[in-house]
Amino acid sequence: MLTKLIKKAKMLFDFFLIYSIPKNKESVVRNFHKLYYESRNLGGTWTNNKYFGLPVQKCPLDLFVYQEIVFEKKPDVIIECGTAYGGTALYLAHILDNLGFGKIITIDNQDFPNRPKHARINYILGSSTDEVIVAKVKELVGDSKRVMVILDSDHRMAHVAQELVLYAPMVSSNQYLIVEDTNVNANPVCPEHGPGPKEALDAFDILGSGFTVDTARENAYLTFNPGGYLLKS
Repeated sequence: MLTKLIKKAKMLFDFFLIYSIPKNKESVVRNFHKLYYESRNLGGTWTNNKYFGLPVQKCPLDLFVYQEIVFEKKPDVIIECGTAYGGTALYLAHILDNLGFGKIITIDNQDFPNRPKHARINYILGSSTDEVIVAKVKELVGDSKRVMVILDSDHRMAHVAQELVLYAPMVSSNQYLIVEDTNVNANPVCPEHGPGPKEALDAFDILGSGFTVDTARENAYLTFNPGGYLLKS
């Protein structure tokens, strides 16, 4: 109980810092990001997000950007590394329903119960970096011309770095590779995390791999994927 009260007091103090002391835009955005993200410790904000009753632990502003991207780029295939409860897969499948085409290939090494069944969703059980799983993904992708990838599985640097090597080449021209949760490891949240997606991305040859960072996708200020929206030329 005392720990919860201390966390709540810290959140209120952070709120005071954001709105009571004049600051530049960058510091306000950074402080609000920390306040919003760390509210998870009290069971609030993004940890409670649901889509059709399924947990979707993402920033709602990023989900809005996803539907913009899918509508604009019209991918035939969306590869999602990291399924969890299947909420994001269902969200993307419903967008594809409205477009009238496309499928989701979603991978996770845990078999979460009661995942949604949908004709556009293909579930694969296993590690996204396992060569057998990667071969299966490539088989399902086949000769699809527009392929988009979302990396949201194990957030340790080494794992994300391996995913980048394996999945970046699968992304089609004029499609997106989205590296999620580049905000952890004090970027600006979760300083205790250790090297993660951002550090893997920093070590990745973005330009040499044919990608550019599309900061226009961060125009709502709050994103859990800063620097993580990569567009292939």
